Amino acid sequence: MTAAQQPSTKQDILNRLVKLEQTTAQDLADSLGISPQAVRRHLKDLEEEGLIEHQVVQVGMGRPNYAYRLSRLGRDRLPDRSDEFAIGLLGTLADTVGKDQVSDLLRKQWERKAHEYRQRLGQGSLQERVASLVEIRKAEGYMAEYHPTTDCPNPTEWIITEYNCAISQIAESFPSVCGHELEMFELALQGCKVERTHWMVDGEHRCGYLIQDLIQEQ
Repeated sequence: MTAAQQPSTKQDILNRLVKLEQTTAQDLADSLGISPQAVRRHLKDLEEEGLIEHQVVQVGMGRPNYAYRLSRLGRDRLPDRSDEFAIGLLGTLADTVGKDQVSDLLRKQWERKAHEYRQRLGQGSLQERVASLVEIRKAEGYMAEYHPTTDCPNPTEWIITEYNCAISQIAESFPSVCGHELEMFELALQGCKVERTHWMVDGEHRCGYLIQDLIQEQ
């Protein structure tokens, strides 16, 4: 492997770790189609850069395994993270007018965004609208994907998963923004109920949303 290829492989490893809570060098090698030795060299470099971390996992009586995951610094290297100016501005507003008023402002912003989403999603099937919403979120810096909860021909429930958060720093300082996000999805996806299944603010490695079609279920 040439030196020019290494940064790309390292980025592939980081992109893979975004979607996993933790994984082994062997699993990374299998998924990326390269040797475990090459993966371990990249993992060593990434750990020295502080982008990943590992823990020792003992399985049975054999040699211990190393499970790797993204560090906080590694997540901060993902594209389209919120910047410090937005955090500072919201903090100044909170000091000036109070957190309740800031929460109201954020809610109004999400309502505006929900109407924008709704217009862009159109009037197609739920699957079409969910697929369009995921594409919009990707364009906004979220590593998002979706899948049905069942294999039936016309599923009425879908899961949206986001492996990074473009506003994570805002969410940490103002967790209410995540509640407004749920309201935004419900407004954008008319006739649906949206529930949170996973939440990065709670320490999980992804945010997840269950989308239920209330119209078809009636």
